[in-house]
Amino acid sequence: MPYNEHIKKWEDLVTTQEATRKGFISIAFEKNIKGTPFIEEAKSLKVLATKAKKPKDLLNLTDIYPSLLTASGLSEKALGHLSNKDKTEAITNLIEKFLEPAGNDFIDELVYRFLLTKGDALGGIMRNIAGNLGEKKLIRGIISSLSLKGLQFKYLHKQSKTWIEGIHADTTIEENTKGLYWKIRRKNRTLLLNLTPPFIAKNVDLCLFAGRFSEFNNNDSSIHKTPEKYIALGELKGGIDPAGADEHWKTANTALERIRSAFSEFKLNPNTFFVGAAIEKSMAQEIYSQLESKSLTNAANLTVDEQLISICDWICSI
Repeated sequence: MPYNEHIKKWEDLVTTQEATRKGFISIAFEKNIKGTPFIEEAKSLKVLATKAKKPKDLLNLTDIYPSLLTASGLSEKALGHLSNKDKTEAITNLIEKFLEPAGNDFIDELVYRFLLTKGDALGGIMRNIAGNLGEKKLIRGIISSLSLKGLQFKYLHKQSKTWIEGIHADTTIEENTKGLYWKIRRKNRTLLLNLTPPFIAKNVDLCLFAGRFSEFNNNDSSIHKTPEKYIALGELKGGIDPAGADEHWKTANTALERIRSAFSEFKLNPNTFFVGAAIEKSMAQEIYSQLESKSLTNAANLTVDEQLISICDWICSI
């Protein structure tokens, strides 16, 4: 079995305290990067707001109108449901109930309120960041494996939705990838991320197909609509927080069971695998048990380089 290359016992799957520490530091660093634009906006707001001598003068500063709405506690999502009258009322409440009572410090109060709302927006971004970091790490691992094998590849660009010739040394590919294509031993392989197979009707993190990238289209014959084209399907959980580890595994395990059940209807049994960053003892035991029983084909701890390299090599080679 492929997992024997990097896992000898269930303890090998458990995330170490050191790996957890490094993971939290990486997320903190990423949070600072993602938060930088908000800080810069707040600085600009403070400078522009100094044109107002008193809180109500802010209403005359049309350049900062969107920022006043933000400081009022309105998210971008909320703004789409409000009339101009509603927006004006929100700003008026901000001025009368918070800025005027602040006296000469009303500009600082405005900036604090602005950052408070932006903090919520940053929180929403950060809820997805751990998963994104895990996804990027796995994609980079696969690209590295292809490079070592001397294989050329293409990648599906998220925004343009076009397949682009990949360059192994390009460090930005994992930021914009929704899929990879390569050819090994005259066999075409296409890997697609976050796909919803129509016969499963739920999102699957990773789907590996026997076919060219050009076979992924809107036609009925598209590889993602053809069960026989699936080689492997996997779930990826990049969150590093041990407190959420068991819940993430339950979600992933349910998804994997759903996948196996869906393919059994076609009398098919493609490979299934799991890659996770936060793996606790009870999880590791259950995962290893599934590996031994062959219900799960492969697994790896995202924080262990040897395991990540091994499973990426396996994905590239099957």
